[in-house]
Amino acid sequence: MKVSVFLSAQFDPSAPAAEGLDGVLRQAAAAEEAGFHAVYLGHHYLARSAFVQPVPLAGYLAGATTRIRIGFGVLLAPLLNPVALAEDLASLDVLSGGRLTVGVGAGYRRRETEAFGVAWEDRLRRLREYVPILRSLWRGETIDIAGSWGEAPGAALPLRPVQPGGPPIWIGAFAEPAVRRAARLDAPWLIGPKGNDEELAAMLAVYRGALAEHGFSPDREYPMAREAFVADTRAAAIAGVRPHMERQYAGYRSWEDAQALDIDRYMAEDCLVGTADDVVAKLRRWETGLGITEVSLRLQFMGGGQEETMEQIRRFGAEVIPRLDGGAR
Repeated sequence: MKVSVFLSAQFDPSAPAAEGLDGVLRQAAAAEEAGFHAVYLGHHYLARSAFVQPVPLAGYLAGATTRIRIGFGVLLAPLLNPVALAEDLASLDVLSGGRLTVGVGAGYRRRETEAFGVAWEDRLRRLREYVPILRSLWRGETIDIAGSWGEAPGAALPLRPVQPGGPPIWIGAFAEPAVRRAARLDAPWLIGPKGNDEELAAMLAVYRGALAEHGFSPDREYPMAREAFVADTRAAAIAGVRPHMERQYAGYRSWEDAQALDIDRYMAEDCLVGTADDVVAKLRRWETGLGITEVSLRLQFMGGGQEETMEQIRRFGAEVIPRLDGGAR
């Protein structure tokens, strides 16, 4: 089981951006030192907070770290040009020495698709088309591509990624049709932060069944995002993170399509909130029972301070990661 961390690069717009960026850099350095496998970045446009875009930030982090992998969880690929995306991500793989992982998703905010002139229903078609384009260009193939984004007959990339065949592509998905789409594209499904064991088992059965339908092996990475908080007692962990989650999900409800959440049920069933023993037990259960190979932890919450996040990174590095097979790889 590999343990990674999601870095929140969205800040209070009234505060100096340099302070927020310094916090992200400190967290990445601490995660690398603590033995985390990777850091992941999110992606939004027109957010209410000051949101540092993930592609340039990934380049910044690549130069500030040496071992830890850097990835997106997820990149809104359908809003971007596939040629630019292929070139930018190949460049990032070179800059990081082959440490890039590319999680992509269709997005869930109409405001973002409208800002880029992408029809809501077209974002799914674009995602289906982009994945094979990226793979072909990264493999060094010369291909003819055309779409609403433009035309590129005889397209090829002189700059090749460090990783053979290019960075791994994961597809973030929540609903069953999207999970089936990930399987159809032979891409690992990046499981989101919501879903208890029973729900995850059912959807993983759908995913693995769809892989078999298309002739693909189920032997692959099974990455999952989760929210987490560790403390000396379970009660202390709940008390420490509950106000942050309430504030955070109240903020999310101001976005379109966001839904109300039962915080207590969510913390108990979906999250990693408790003692180190609680967290390790649940991680082992997910690994053996569901086949999860990597968990990306959100340790920073809206309203939580930088030092609290740094303490969580240190505690997971000292109390959780060493007890798991694989640790940082």
